Amino acid sequence: MRFAKIVFLVAGVYGLIVVFPMYFLEHKTGQDFPPPITHPEYYYGFVGLCVAWQVLFIVLSRNPSKYRAMMIPSIIEKAAWFIPIVILFLQHRVSGFILGTSVIDACLGVLFLMAYIMTPTEKPLS
Repeated sequence: MRFAKIVFLVAGVYGLIVVFPMYFLEHKTGQDFPPPITHPEYYYGFVGLCVAWQVLFIVLSRNPSKYRAMMIPSIIEKAAWFIPIVILFLQHRVSGFILGTSVIDACLGVLFLMAYIMTPTEKPLS
């Protein structure tokens, strides 16, 4: 269970460090990855959703056995980013930089799967 605690805590803290600044980088993101953002509601919705998941990872790290079921959607969350990025890269629709950064999510997804397998289910109180 120690493995799961560390994996989810590191993932959550890392994710907040990477994602939270995006709240202040809308204009720069549009410049660095054209075209400019034309639907800011999607951009901020995406950032907010990512922040919420990072908080979930931190909560999960506090008691992995209790929240073990939440590891399954956590694994899916990582795959839901990595798999489409690979497909988009193969279609020449995203850069190698984006593909490279998505590998971090793939690695975290594998670590989440390992944590799920290694974490015992919490036994109900009698």
